[in-house]
Amino acid sequence: MSSFCQPVSRLVRKKAFLIQREYRAAIARSLGQPLIVEDISALEKVEDTEVIVNVEACGINASDILKCQGEYTEKQKLPFIPGFEVCGTVKQVGVKVEDFKPGDRVIGLNKEKLGGFAEECALDQSDVWPISKKVSFEEGAALLDTYATALLCLHRRAKITAKDTVLITAAAGGLGLAAVDLAANVYKAKVIGVCDTEEKASIVRDKGAFAALKFDPKHLRDKIKDYTGKKGIKIILDAVGGDLFKEALKYVTHEGKVIVAGFASRQIPQIMTSDLLPKSYSLIGVSLTHYRLADREVYRQVCNDVIELYQERLISPHVSKVFPLDEVNEAMEFIKLKKSTGKVVLSLAKNST
Repeated sequence: MSSFCQPVSRLVRKKAFLIQREYRAAIARSLGQPLIVEDISALEKVEDTEVIVNVEACGINASDILKCQGEYTEKQKLPFIPGFEVCGTVKQVGVKVEDFKPGDRVIGLNKEKLGGFAEECALDQSDVWPISKKVSFEEGAALLDTYATALLCLHRRAKITAKDTVLITAAAGGLGLAAVDLAANVYKAKVIGVCDTEEKASIVRDKGAFAALKFDPKHLRDKIKDYTGKKGIKIILDAVGGDLFKEALKYVTHEGKVIVAGFASRQIPQIMTSDLLPKSYSLIGVSLTHYRLADREVYRQVCNDVIELYQERLISPHVSKVFPLDEVNEAMEFIKLKKSTGKVVLSLAKNST
């Protein structure tokens, strides 16, 4: 049995000489070991531009698991509280924060500081967005990271239109289903999704895909010829890498665009630049984290656009399962075993059991 599936233990720190308010958090104290749920001291100091959020829900992402295992590109200093995609209400704000006040409902992406697997989380105001009561906490925690990335891929970089045929790999994952939702339901493009089981393919079709296929090179090749009339694929959005990426490149059409948004297979493919020439296609990388650092205005706007699309009921994130905080290790194991579709969310509501 994986170490992440071991029962959660709870340690409570108390100082006899000082009474402090406490809140619960899931903490990584050793890499590759189960997270420990502890009662920790409440945040004492609020920085000038910080927003303290009472976290109601937090999305669990692949990067959270990799960081806890010590397998992420950048090693995390121990101990730390994982989680960055939070949704809840504002508890307190710093003196220079003008756009938020206590009680406001918000979504935050705390990729730099993390801390989302906790009942309270401190974020810089530039990483927080207001939401209306139309946004549920659980769906709010499953919304921004994947949909903002997908919107950057499809709209800003690929210039998607209703005439395009779009191939999306890992179509039943968080980013994949977000891309299917946007491409099919907002931009009205013809979407072909690729996933690893027929059960997941059914979910992809329900989300709006024209077709959803299990990955088999010959079957995929034949079907794409049928679906496109041998014209090929205009836009390929890949977040898998490995053999699937190499196979997908065979289907790109003249002046097509291949978007690379991740490597779920943990296999980073190699490509010769000369391969781009015969079909004059473009190879484009997209990272939401990079946009946060390089172009904060675009980063803020794309997240605002996603929230607006959701509040207008044009998109709908798929949450496959919600786990309470005490089952955080089971939640991560659920994702590792590839049982999830779309997003998995951790509930931190006070009445969560």
